[in-house]
Amino acid sequence: MSLNQTPERPAGPGALSHLRVLDLSRVLAGPWCTQNLADMGAEVIKVERPGVGDDTRGWGPPWIAGAEGVDSTYYAAANRGKQSITVDISRPEGQALIRELVQVSDVLIENYKVGDLKRYGLDYDSLAPLNPGLVYCSITGYGQDGPNAHKPGYDFVFQAIGGLMSITGEADDRAGGGPQKVGIAIADVITGMYATIAILSALQHRTVSGRGQYIDMALLDCIVALGGNQVTGFFASDRVPHRYGNAHASLVPYQVFAVQDGEIVVAVGNDRQWQQFCTALERTDLAENPRWAKVTGRITGRNELIPDVARTMLTRTAADWVARLEGHGVPCGRINDYREVFEEPQVRHRGLRVDLPNAQGGVTGTIASPLRLQGTPPVYRGAPPSLGNATDEVLGTLLKKTSEEIERYRASKVI
Repeated sequence: MSLNQTPERPAGPGALSHLRVLDLSRVLAGPWCTQNLADMGAEVIKVERPGVGDDTRGWGPPWIAGAEGVDSTYYAAANRGKQSITVDISRPEGQALIRELVQVSDVLIENYKVGDLKRYGLDYDSLAPLNPGLVYCSITGYGQDGPNAHKPGYDFVFQAIGGLMSITGEADDRAGGGPQKVGIAIADVITGMYATIAILSALQHRTVSGRGQYIDMALLDCIVALGGNQVTGFFASDRVPHRYGNAHASLVPYQVFAVQDGEIVVAVGNDRQWQQFCTALERTDLAENPRWAKVTGRITGRNELIPDVARTMLTRTAADWVARLEGHGVPCGRINDYREVFEEPQVRHRGLRVDLPNAQGGVTGTIASPLRLQGTPPVYRGAPPSLGNATDEVLGTLLKKTSEEIERYRASKVI
Protein backbone atom coordinates (compact mmCIF):
# COMPACT_ATOMS: atom_id res chain seq x y z
CA MET A 1 0.00 0.00 0.00
CA SER A 2 1.27 3.45 -0.86
CA LEU A 3 1.98 5.86 1.98
CA ASN A 4 -1.13 7.92 1.21
CA GLN A 5 -3.39 5.14 0.01
CA THR A 6 -6.76 4.57 1.62
CA PRO A 7 -6.54 1.58 3.98
CA GLU A 8 -9.91 -0.02 3.16
CA ARG A 9 -8.62 -2.30 0.39
CA PRO A 10 -8.34 -5.83 1.76
CA ALA A 11 -6.38 -8.35 -0.23
CA GLY A 12 -8.58 -10.27 -2.64
CA PRO A 13 -7.92 -12.87 -5.30
CA GLY A 14 -4.73 -12.39 -7.24
CA ALA A 15 -1.18 -11.77 -6.07
CA LEU A 16 -1.46 -8.00 -6.66
CA SER A 17 -5.01 -7.44 -5.41
CA HIS A 18 -3.73 -4.98 -2.79
CA LEU A 19 -2.44 -2.59 -5.48
CA ARG A 20 -4.02 0.18 -7.50
CA VAL A 21 -2.55 1.20 -10.87
CA LEU A 22 -3.28 4.47 -12.67
CA ASP A 23 -2.76 3.75 -16.37
CA LEU A 24 -2.18 6.81 -18.55
CA SER A 25 -0.71 4.75 -21.38
CA ARG A 26 -2.18 3.83 -24.74
CA VAL A 27 -1.50 1.69 -27.82
CA LEU A 28 0.46 -1.44 -26.78
CA ALA A 29 3.60 -1.37 -24.60
CA GLY A 30 2.02 0.34 -21.58
CA PRO A 31 -1.36 -1.41 -21.85
CA TRP A 32 0.41 -4.78 -22.21
CA CYS A 33 2.20 -4.08 -18.93
CA THR A 34 -0.93 -2.99 -17.08
CA GLN A 35 -2.90 -5.98 -18.39
CA ASN A 36 -0.26 -8.19 -16.79
CA LEU A 37 -0.82 -6.34 -13.51
CA ALA A 38 -4.61 -6.60 -13.88
CA ASP A 39 -4.38 -10.34 -14.55
CA MET A 40 -2.46 -10.67 -11.29
CA GLY A 41 -5.29 -8.94 -9.42
CA ALA A 42 -4.28 -5.27 -9.40
CA GLU A 43 -7.01 -2.66 -9.76
CA VAL A 44 -6.16 -0.87 -12.99
CA ILE A 45 -7.81 2.45 -13.80
CA LYS A 46 -7.27 3.30 -17.48
CA VAL A 47 -7.36 7.06 -18.10
CA GLU A 48 -8.49 7.95 -21.65
CA ARG A 49 -9.31 11.03 -23.68
CA PRO A 50 -13.00 11.97 -23.56
CA GLY A 51 -14.82 10.97 -26.73
CA VAL A 52 -11.74 9.38 -28.31
CA GLY A 53 -10.03 6.98 -25.94
CA ASP A 54 -7.01 4.82 -26.61
CA ASP A 55 -5.82 5.16 -30.23
CA THR A 56 -6.14 1.41 -30.74
CA ARG A 57 -9.90 1.42 -30.14
CA GLY A 58 -10.16 2.53 -33.77
CA TRP A 59 -7.55 0.16 -35.20
CA GLY A 60 -10.02 -2.13 -36.92
CA PRO A 61 -11.18 -4.23 -38.54
CA PRO A 62 -11.49 -6.70 -37.01
CA TRP A 63 -13.85 -5.31 -34.38
CA ILE A 64 -15.22 -6.69 -31.13
CA ALA A 65 -18.54 -8.30 -31.99
CA GLY A 66 -21.31 -5.76 -31.51
CA ALA A 67 -18.88 -2.82 -31.37
CA GLU A 68 -18.13 -2.37 -35.06
CA GLY A 69 -16.35 0.93 -35.64
CA VAL A 70 -16.03 1.53 -31.89
CA ASP A 71 -13.65 -0.97 -30.29
CA SER A 72 -11.13 -3.06 -32.22
CA THR A 73 -9.79 -6.48 -31.34
CA TYR A 74 -6.34 -4.86 -31.28
CA TYR A 75 -7.51 -2.79 -28.32
CA ALA A 76 -9.09 -5.86 -26.74
CA ALA A 77 -5.79 -7.75 -26.83
CA ALA A 78 -4.15 -5.54 -24.18
CA ASN A 79 -6.89 -4.08 -21.98
CA ARG A 80 -8.64 -6.94 -20.22
CA GLY A 81 -9.63 -6.52 -16.58
CA LYS A 82 -9.36 -2.71 -16.42
CA GLN A 83 -11.73 0.13 -15.59
CA SER A 84 -11.92 3.01 -18.08
CA ILE A 85 -12.38 6.62 -17.05
CA THR A 86 -12.28 9.64 -19.34
CA VAL A 87 -10.34 12.71 -18.19
CA ASP A 88 -9.05 15.61 -20.26
CA ILE A 89 -5.59 16.05 -18.76
CA SER A 90 -4.95 19.16 -20.84
CA ARG A 91 -7.45 20.99 -18.64
CA PRO A 92 -6.52 22.22 -15.12
CA GLU A 93 -9.60 20.50 -13.68
CA GLY A 94 -8.58 17.22 -15.31
CA GLN A 95 -5.04 17.55 -13.99
CA ALA A 96 -6.45 18.07 -10.51
CA LEU A 97 -8.44 14.83 -10.80
CA ILE A 98 -5.28 12.94 -11.79
CA ARG A 99 -3.44 14.38 -8.77
CA GLU A 100 -6.23 13.19 -6.51
CA LEU A 101 -6.08 9.71 -8.03
CA VAL A 102 -2.30 9.64 -7.62
CA GLN A 103 -2.73 10.09 -3.88
CA VAL A 104 -4.69 6.83 -3.63
CA SER A 105 -2.65 4.81 -6.15
CA ASP A 106 0.49 2.69 -5.97
CA VAL A 107 1.64 2.86 -9.59
CA LEU A 108 1.34 5.33 -12.45
CA ILE A 109 2.37 4.30 -15.94
CA GLU A 110 2.46 6.60 -18.98
CA ASN A 111 3.86 6.69 -22.49
CA TYR A 112 3.63 10.34 -23.50
CA LYS A 113 6.46 12.01 -25.36
CA VAL A 114 9.35 13.23 -23.22
CA GLY A 115 8.32 16.40 -21.37
CA ASP A 116 4.61 16.29 -22.27
CA LEU A 117 3.32 15.51 -18.79
CA LYS A 118 5.70 17.99 -17.18
CA ARG A 119 3.75 20.74 -18.96
CA TYR A 120 0.67 19.59 -17.08
CA GLY A 121 2.34 19.15 -13.73
CA LEU A 122 1.88 15.38 -13.99
CA ASP A 123 5.55 14.35 -14.20
CA TYR A 124 7.18 12.31 -11.45
CA ASP A 125 8.87 15.26 -9.75
CA SER A 126 5.52 17.04 -9.48
CA LEU A 127 3.57 14.03 -8.22
CA ALA A 128 6.06 12.34 -5.87
CA PRO A 129 5.52 14.92 -3.07
CA LEU A 130 1.81 14.04 -3.14
CA ASN A 131 2.56 10.34 -2.71
CA PRO A 132 6.16 9.44 -1.78
CA GLY A 133 5.32 5.75 -2.25
CA LEU A 134 4.34 6.20 -5.89
CA VAL A 135 6.07 3.98 -8.47
CA TYR A 136 6.02 6.01 -11.68
CA CYS A 137 6.90 4.28 -14.97
CA SER A 138 7.47 6.19 -18.23
CA ILE A 139 7.66 4.34 -21.56
CA THR A 140 9.10 6.11 -24.60
CA GLY A 141 10.79 5.10 -27.82
CA TYR A 142 14.32 6.22 -27.02
CA GLY A 143 14.28 6.91 -23.27
CA GLN A 144 14.22 10.11 -21.27
CA ASP A 145 17.72 11.28 -22.23
CA GLY A 146 20.20 11.17 -25.09
CA PRO A 147 20.34 12.77 -28.54
CA ASN A 148 17.22 10.95 -29.80
CA ALA A 149 15.04 11.27 -26.70
CA HIS A 150 12.78 13.80 -28.41
CA LYS A 151 12.00 11.57 -31.41
CA PRO A 152 8.76 9.64 -31.86
CA GLY A 153 8.84 6.02 -32.97
CA TYR A 154 6.83 2.85 -33.40
CA ASP A 155 7.62 -0.84 -32.99
CA PHE A 156 8.59 -1.27 -36.66
CA VAL A 157 11.22 1.47 -36.36
CA PHE A 158 12.82 -0.17 -33.33
CA GLN A 159 12.86 -3.62 -34.90
CA ALA A 160 14.95 -1.95 -37.60
CA ILE A 161 17.36 0.26 -35.68
CA GLY A 162 17.63 -2.17 -32.76
CA GLY A 163 19.11 -4.90 -34.97
CA LEU A 164 16.31 -7.45 -34.89
CA MET A 165 15.49 -7.17 -38.58
CA SER A 166 19.15 -7.75 -39.48
CA ILE A 167 18.84 -11.32 -38.17
CA THR A 168 15.19 -11.96 -39.12
CA GLY A 169 14.22 -13.15 -42.57
CA GLU A 170 15.56 -15.51 -45.19
CA ALA A 171 19.29 -15.55 -45.91
CA ASP A 172 20.32 -12.95 -48.49
CA ASP A 173 21.50 -15.56 -51.00
CA ARG A 174 18.15 -17.36 -51.09
CA ALA A 175 14.86 -16.54 -52.80
CA GLY A 176 12.97 -13.98 -50.75
CA GLY A 177 16.10 -13.08 -48.84
CA GLY A 178 16.31 -9.83 -46.94
CA PRO A 179 15.32 -8.25 -43.64
CA GLN A 180 11.87 -8.91 -42.20
CA LYS A 181 10.02 -7.63 -39.19
CA VAL A 182 8.58 -10.08 -36.67
CA GLY A 183 4.88 -10.73 -37.23
CA ILE A 184 3.85 -9.18 -33.91
CA ALA A 185 4.85 -5.83 -32.41
CA ILE A 186 7.65 -7.47 -30.47
CA ALA A 187 9.36 -4.24 -29.36
CA ASP A 188 6.13 -3.09 -27.71
CA VAL A 189 5.38 -6.46 -26.15
CA ILE A 190 8.87 -7.01 -24.76
CA THR A 191 8.94 -3.45 -23.38
CA GLY A 192 5.62 -4.13 -21.67
CA MET A 193 7.07 -7.27 -20.13
CA TYR A 194 10.27 -5.55 -18.98
CA ALA A 195 8.17 -2.68 -17.58
CA THR A 196 6.15 -5.22 -15.59
CA ILE A 197 9.36 -6.58 -14.07
CA ALA A 198 10.63 -3.09 -13.29
CA ILE A 199 7.40 -2.05 -11.60
CA LEU A 200 7.22 -5.19 -9.48
CA SER A 201 10.88 -4.72 -8.51
CA ALA A 202 10.22 -1.13 -7.44
CA LEU A 203 7.18 -2.20 -5.44
CA GLN A 204 9.21 -4.89 -3.69
CA HIS A 205 11.92 -2.36 -2.84
CA ARG A 206 9.23 -0.06 -1.48
CA THR A 207 8.40 -2.65 1.16
CA VAL A 208 11.82 -2.09 2.74
CA SER A 209 12.45 1.57 1.84
CA GLY A 210 8.95 2.96 2.20
CA ARG A 211 9.45 4.99 -0.96
CA GLY A 212 8.53 4.69 -4.59
CA GLN A 213 10.76 5.61 -7.50
CA TYR A 214 10.88 6.65 -11.14
CA ILE A 215 11.30 4.09 -13.95
CA ASP A 216 12.55 5.05 -17.43
CA MET A 217 11.70 2.38 -20.02
CA ALA A 218 12.66 2.64 -23.71
CA LEU A 219 11.58 0.48 -26.63
CA LEU A 220 15.09 0.81 -28.10
CA ASP A 221 16.74 -0.45 -24.90
CA CYS A 222 14.40 -3.44 -24.69
CA ILE A 223 14.69 -4.56 -28.31
CA VAL A 224 18.50 -4.34 -28.12
CA ALA A 225 18.45 -6.37 -24.89
CA LEU A 226 16.42 -9.02 -26.72
CA GLY A 227 19.48 -9.61 -28.94
CA GLY A 228 20.86 -12.00 -26.33
CA ASN A 229 23.29 -14.59 -27.63
CA GLN A 230 23.51 -12.92 -31.04
CA VAL A 231 24.85 -9.72 -29.49
CA THR A 232 27.19 -11.42 -27.02
CA GLY A 233 28.58 -13.47 -29.91
CA PHE A 234 29.26 -10.26 -31.78
CA PHE A 235 30.98 -8.74 -28.73
CA ALA A 236 33.24 -11.78 -28.46
CA SER A 237 34.13 -12.20 -32.14
CA ASP A 238 33.46 -8.82 -33.80
CA ARG A 239 31.60 -10.82 -36.46
CA VAL A 240 28.25 -9.22 -37.28
CA PRO A 241 25.39 -11.78 -37.07
CA HIS A 242 23.40 -12.32 -40.24
CA ARG A 243 20.11 -13.87 -41.31
CA TYR A 244 19.75 -17.64 -41.37
CA GLY A 245 16.06 -17.71 -42.24
CA ASN A 246 14.54 -20.72 -40.49
CA ALA A 247 17.95 -22.25 -39.83
CA HIS A 248 19.98 -21.78 -36.64
CA ALA A 249 23.43 -20.28 -36.32
CA SER A 250 24.61 -22.77 -33.69
CA LEU A 251 22.50 -25.94 -34.15
CA VAL A 252 22.08 -28.26 -37.17
CA PRO A 253 19.56 -29.56 -38.15
CA TYR A 254 17.30 -26.94 -36.57
CA GLN A 255 14.98 -25.68 -39.30
CA VAL A 256 11.95 -26.19 -41.51
CA PHE A 257 11.85 -29.28 -43.73
CA ALA A 258 9.47 -29.89 -46.61
CA VAL A 259 7.58 -33.20 -46.33
CA GLN A 260 5.12 -34.97 -48.63
CA ASP A 261 2.11 -32.88 -47.62
CA GLY A 262 3.58 -29.63 -46.27
CA GLU A 263 6.32 -28.56 -43.91
CA ILE A 264 7.42 -29.31 -40.35
CA VAL A 265 9.96 -27.91 -37.94
CA VAL A 266 12.75 -30.13 -36.61
CA ALA A 267 14.89 -28.93 -33.69
CA VAL A 268 17.88 -31.16 -32.95
CA GLY A 269 19.38 -29.54 -29.87
CA ASN A 270 22.32 -31.82 -29.05
CA ASP A 271 24.43 -34.71 -30.33
CA ARG A 272 22.31 -37.37 -28.61
CA GLN A 273 19.20 -36.06 -30.34
CA TRP A 274 21.12 -36.18 -33.61
CA GLN A 275 21.58 -39.90 -33.18
CA GLN A 276 17.89 -40.31 -32.35
CA PHE A 277 17.01 -38.23 -35.39
CA CYS A 278 19.07 -40.50 -37.64
CA THR A 279 17.35 -43.55 -36.15
CA ALA A 280 13.91 -42.05 -36.87
CA LEU A 281 15.04 -41.35 -40.44
CA GLU A 282 16.43 -44.89 -40.75
CA ARG A 283 19.69 -43.33 -41.87
CA THR A 284 22.39 -45.37 -40.16
CA ASP A 285 24.88 -43.97 -42.64
CA LEU A 286 24.42 -40.48 -41.20
CA ALA A 287 24.51 -41.73 -37.61
CA GLU A 288 27.79 -43.60 -38.18
CA ASN A 289 29.56 -40.85 -40.10
CA PRO A 290 32.08 -39.26 -37.69
CA ARG A 291 31.91 -36.03 -39.64
CA TRP A 292 28.33 -35.46 -38.42
CA ALA A 293 28.67 -36.86 -34.90
CA LYS A 294 29.35 -33.46 -33.29
CA VAL A 295 27.42 -30.27 -33.79
CA THR A 296 30.55 -28.39 -34.88
CA GLY A 297 30.91 -30.73 -37.86
CA ARG A 298 27.23 -30.39 -38.75
CA ILE A 299 27.52 -26.59 -38.63
CA THR A 300 30.58 -26.36 -40.84
CA GLY A 301 29.18 -28.96 -43.26
CA ARG A 302 25.55 -27.87 -43.24
CA ASN A 303 25.52 -27.05 -46.97
CA GLU A 304 26.34 -30.69 -47.75
CA LEU A 305 24.40 -32.38 -44.92
CA ILE A 306 21.06 -30.57 -45.10
CA PRO A 307 20.22 -31.29 -48.77
CA ASP A 308 20.82 -34.99 -48.07
CA VAL A 309 18.54 -34.93 -45.02
CA ALA A 310 15.94 -32.89 -46.93
CA ARG A 311 15.61 -35.61 -49.59
CA THR A 312 14.79 -38.16 -46.90
CA MET A 313 12.25 -35.85 -45.25
CA LEU A 314 10.30 -35.71 -48.53
CA THR A 315 9.53 -39.44 -48.32
CA ARG A 316 6.82 -39.24 -45.61
CA THR A 317 3.87 -37.11 -44.54
CA ALA A 318 3.93 -34.56 -41.72
CA ALA A 319 1.84 -36.75 -39.41
CA ASP A 320 4.10 -39.74 -40.04
CA TRP A 321 7.27 -37.76 -39.39
CA VAL A 322 5.94 -36.10 -36.24
CA ALA A 323 4.92 -39.47 -34.82
CA ARG A 324 8.28 -41.06 -35.69
CA LEU A 325 10.41 -38.16 -34.44
CA GLU A 326 8.46 -37.69 -31.22
CA GLY A 327 8.69 -41.44 -30.68
CA HIS A 328 12.47 -41.04 -30.65
CA GLY A 329 12.48 -37.95 -28.44
CA VAL A 330 13.29 -35.47 -31.20
CA PRO A 331 11.57 -32.06 -30.78
CA CYS A 332 9.43 -31.26 -33.81
CA GLY A 333 6.09 -29.85 -34.82
CA ARG A 334 3.75 -28.78 -37.57
CA ILE A 335 3.60 -25.09 -38.51
CA ASN A 336 0.14 -24.10 -37.27
CA ASP A 337 -1.94 -21.13 -38.19
CA TYR A 338 -3.85 -19.62 -35.27
CA ARG A 339 -6.99 -21.67 -35.96
CA GLU A 340 -4.88 -24.80 -35.68
CA VAL A 341 -3.12 -23.47 -32.56
CA PHE A 342 -6.38 -23.35 -30.64
CA GLU A 343 -7.35 -26.81 -31.88
CA GLU A 344 -4.17 -28.31 -30.38
CA PRO A 345 -5.03 -30.70 -27.52
CA GLN A 346 -2.29 -29.24 -25.29
CA VAL A 347 -3.49 -25.68 -25.92
CA ARG A 348 -7.05 -26.73 -25.07
CA HIS A 349 -5.89 -28.53 -21.95
CA ARG A 350 -3.98 -25.48 -20.73
CA GLY A 351 -7.05 -23.29 -21.27
CA LEU A 352 -5.22 -20.70 -23.36
CA ARG A 353 -8.44 -19.14 -24.65
CA VAL A 354 -10.52 -17.12 -22.19
CA ASP A 355 -13.94 -15.84 -23.31
CA LEU A 356 -15.22 -12.89 -21.29
CA PRO A 357 -18.71 -11.31 -21.37
CA ASN A 358 -18.55 -7.83 -22.89
CA ALA A 359 -20.64 -4.67 -22.76
CA GLN A 360 -22.21 -5.49 -26.13
CA GLY A 361 -23.92 -8.58 -24.75
CA GLY A 362 -21.56 -11.00 -26.41
CA VAL A 363 -18.17 -12.42 -25.49
CA THR A 364 -14.65 -11.26 -26.23
CA GLY A 365 -12.12 -14.01 -26.85
CA THR A 366 -8.79 -13.31 -25.15
CA ILE A 367 -5.56 -15.21 -24.55
CA ALA A 368 -5.05 -16.56 -21.05
CA SER A 369 -2.18 -15.21 -19.00
CA PRO A 370 0.83 -17.55 -19.13
CA LEU A 371 1.64 -16.60 -15.49
CA ARG A 372 0.51 -19.72 -13.63
CA LEU A 373 0.81 -18.97 -9.92
CA GLN A 374 -0.72 -21.87 -7.98
CA GLY A 375 -1.53 -19.93 -4.83
CA THR A 376 -2.75 -16.74 -6.49
CA PRO A 377 -3.68 -17.58 -10.08
CA PRO A 378 -4.60 -14.94 -12.67
CA VAL A 379 -7.87 -13.08 -12.20
CA TYR A 380 -10.03 -12.31 -15.24
CA ARG A 381 -12.32 -9.58 -13.95
CA GLY A 382 -13.91 -8.75 -17.25
CA ALA A 383 -13.58 -7.98 -20.92
CA PRO A 384 -11.72 -4.85 -22.07
CA PRO A 385 -13.85 -1.91 -20.91
CA SER A 386 -15.95 0.34 -23.08
CA LEU A 387 -14.79 3.95 -23.14
CA GLY A 388 -15.44 5.67 -19.80
CA ASN A 389 -17.39 2.75 -18.36
CA ALA A 390 -16.18 3.44 -14.82
CA THR A 391 -15.82 7.24 -14.79
CA ASP A 392 -18.76 7.91 -12.47
CA GLU A 393 -17.93 4.98 -10.20
CA VAL A 394 -14.26 5.90 -9.77
CA LEU A 395 -14.89 9.60 -9.22
CA GLY A 396 -17.78 8.94 -6.87
CA THR A 397 -16.46 5.99 -4.88
CA LEU A 398 -12.74 6.66 -4.89
CA LEU A 399 -12.59 10.46 -4.94
CA LYS A 400 -15.94 11.02 -3.13
CA LYS A 401 -17.27 13.34 -5.80
CA THR A 402 -21.01 14.02 -5.65
CA SER A 403 -23.28 13.34 -8.60
CA GLU A 404 -23.65 17.10 -9.05
CA GLU A 405 -19.88 17.56 -9.22
CA ILE A 406 -19.57 14.73 -11.73
CA GLU A 407 -22.25 16.28 -13.91
CA ARG A 408 -20.46 19.62 -13.82
CA TYR A 409 -17.25 17.92 -14.96
CA ARG A 410 -19.16 16.26 -17.77
CA ALA A 411 -20.95 19.43 -18.83
CA SER A 412 -17.62 21.26 -19.11
CA LYS A 413 -16.11 18.27 -20.99
CA VAL A 414 -13.41 17.63 -18.39
CA ILE A 415 -14.66 14.02 -18.42
